[in-house]
Amino acid sequence: MCQHQPACPTADSTDREAARLMAHHPEQGWSLLCNGVLLFDDTGELLPDGQIIAPHRPTERVAA
Repeated sequence: MCQHQPACPTADSTDREAARLMAHHPEQGWSLLCNGVLLFDDTGELLPDGQIIAPHRPTERVAA
C-alpha cells in the first residue's frame, strides 16, 4: 500500500501509528493511515485485517 521511501511501518508493527496520513476526517473522528489502519480520535484502531485495537492512551486529564 505504501509508496513512500522509506516505507511507512506496516499495519502489524508496533509503530503502525507513525505511518503517513492519507485521509483525515476530524468531523467524523477518524483518519486513514498509509498502511491501511483506521485511527480514531479516542486512540482506538481498526486494522486492515479487521482486528480491533482498543483505545490505549488516556483521553482525559485526571485531576491530581
